[in-house]
Amino acid sequence: MRSAGHKRRSVSRFAQTARPRAIAYWLFAVAVLIVVMVGVGGITRLTESGLSITEWKLVTGTLPPLSDAAWLAEFEKYKRIPEYQQINAGMSLEAFKGIYFWEYLHRLLGRLIGVAFALPLLWFAIRRAIPQGYGPRLVGLLVLGGLQGVIGWWMVTSGLAERTDVSHFRLAAHLLLALFILAALVWTALDLRALARDPGYRPARLTAVAVWTGLILFVQLVYGAFVAGLNAGLVTNQWPLMNGKFFPSEVLAVRPFPDAMLNDPAMIHWFHRWWAWVTVAALIVLARRARAAGDRKASVAIHIAFGTQILLGIATVWTSVHLHVAATHQVVGALVVAAAAWGAHSIGRRR
Repeated sequence: MRSAGHKRRSVSRFAQTARPRAIAYWLFAVAVLIVVMVGVGGITRLTESGLSITEWKLVTGTLPPLSDAAWLAEFEKYKRIPEYQQINAGMSLEAFKGIYFWEYLHRLLGRLIGVAFALPLLWFAIRRAIPQGYGPRLVGLLVLGGLQGVIGWWMVTSGLAERTDVSHFRLAAHLLLALFILAALVWTALDLRALARDPGYRPARLTAVAVWTGLILFVQLVYGAFVAGLNAGLVTNQWPLMNGKFFPSEVLAVRPFPDAMLNDPAMIHWFHRWWAWVTVAALIVLARRARAAGDRKASVAIHIAFGTQILLGIATVWTSVHLHVAATHQVVGALVVAAAAWGAHSIGRRR
């Protein structure tokens, strides 16, 4: 009996020190950083900057080259890879600095996000501010963040030896994990915000509608990454037709359908633009369910996000993948994921 009473008092003291609202705000802030990271990653890809740094130095790579000799040394490393030899031969040092900037900024943001997550997590843990049951989830997010860095380097290595670009499959893995982490951060923050309002709150659950919407959105995001990785947005600047036709049937004359769906830029572009409407239908269902569950704001956020994304997708094609339009398209894609996570959480709350 004494042991049980001691345990209850310990749990009570732990509950008194928990700070779910503060942790929720922190997670929302990290989610914003990830959206920025996705945008910078998009610009890095669009400017063909991703292979400009050919080494992964976790600590010493925090600082950029600080002297002319250091810049020349980095440039010489870049000259050894196929991208320079086959595409950018003769590039000036100033042009190299331009592409180096975006890859460096992308990696620096990755380090910043790691610190912005790990240090507050440690502080909250020391202060016993993490509500019971949420510690493993937060540690899991930290592990996924570390894995994201490893996958990012694994992606870069695919373009350093034989290819002039990174593998679009590895690019998709890198982007999809970032978006999964974003969704998990939003979901966890919403759970904690609800817990701050109601100490008896139980975490939201995944519903069938949320799972199906997530799977449909996942396919769209995979093909969006394939479009980026294969520069498939440049196949045509027409919409709704593609070079005067609805379907690129000529592709199937030279390669089988399964291979075309995974590796042909025209087929991937076609699928991405039309699967978008399947995704829209699923998101509308999710938004309606969220509204029915009493969360009108989540419903509005979903509609605004996918509506803006469709317009940006069309504009990206019409402008032949203009840098600002295409980068904004990728950022809003991340916001679609965040809004969908919000809606899924709304319909999964236990009442």
